[in-house]
Amino acid sequence: MSGKEVNKIGKVLVTDAIAREAVEKLQNAGHEVEVKTGLPEDELVNVIPPYDAIIVRSATKVTQRVIAAGNNLKVIGRGGVGLDNIDCEAAEAKGITVVSTPNASSQAVAELAMGLIFATSRKISMANVALKNGQWLKKECIGCEVVGKVLGIIGVGNIGQSLAHIAKSIGMDVIATKRDLLTVPDAIKELGIEVVPLDELLARADYISLHLPKTGESTMLIGEPQLKKMKDDVILINCARGGIVDENALAEAIKTGKVAAAAVDVFANEPPGMDNPLIGLDNVIVTPHIGASSIEGQFRVGMEVTEKVILALK
Repeated sequence: MSGKEVNKIGKVLVTDAIAREAVEKLQNAGHEVEVKTGLPEDELVNVIPPYDAIIVRSATKVTQRVIAAGNNLKVIGRGGVGLDNIDCEAAEAKGITVVSTPNASSQAVAELAMGLIFATSRKISMANVALKNGQWLKKECIGCEVVGKVLGIIGVGNIGQSLAHIAKSIGMDVIATKRDLLTVPDAIKELGIEVVPLDELLARADYISLHLPKTGESTMLIGEPQLKKMKDDVILINCARGGIVDENALAEAIKTGKVAAAAVDVFANEPPGMDNPLIGLDNVIVTPHIGASSIEGQFRVGMEVTEKVILALK
């Protein structure tokens, strides 16, 4: 092998599970790949120095300490949408490229959100658990239809747009809000979706689904004041990020009946403890951050992030 070819070979550390085909793609490109999942920060700091790239999903935290220890680190690949588990400022200061896959899991997350809208509306989880416990709660499980209801989508990136398309196709009326109300994506315009200020969305929507990244601005975006502005019997879906919704305030709003039901796929602390205020509520569906966890979505995420890492290492 020539010296030029040797220089192209990099060491890649994969710390969260990605598709087997994605690992093989890295190897076929000439890179040495090691898969070490579940590394705590201290251990990651110790092992990172020889690697040229690290690929993570949402579980691994690429902190300032990890980045500082990455003496050879050239690229951080994030399989997924958000970058809140990566210290991007520290990476930028060190000249390390950060890449992600914002489109790969959009359909999977949107479909989960739509599934949770159906599940909360028809009390599917409650009916399932009750019947398996020997209870025939036919009258108690009367739900509502979603056709003709107003879905308010907070955040109209790729996931929000995908959900809007699904919801419109089944007959829901969709409104949306975003930080900059003056720049509306063409896909939203083409669907004829009205983009409104947040307070107006809160007041009009029968269902509210969150699809925005966690930033300083969006942290605790939905708290007690926002919940009070919502319609009575609203249903809230959060498949975005934990910490965008005040979990204690949401739990109280559910207990008082202001919020009819909620479905939560993400939590401020993951995994949440059994003392989390939402876990024990009957009309709250909780799932373990599975928004992107479809076979197709996982494959696309793995392949796209490896493609971007390979390009960055050239």
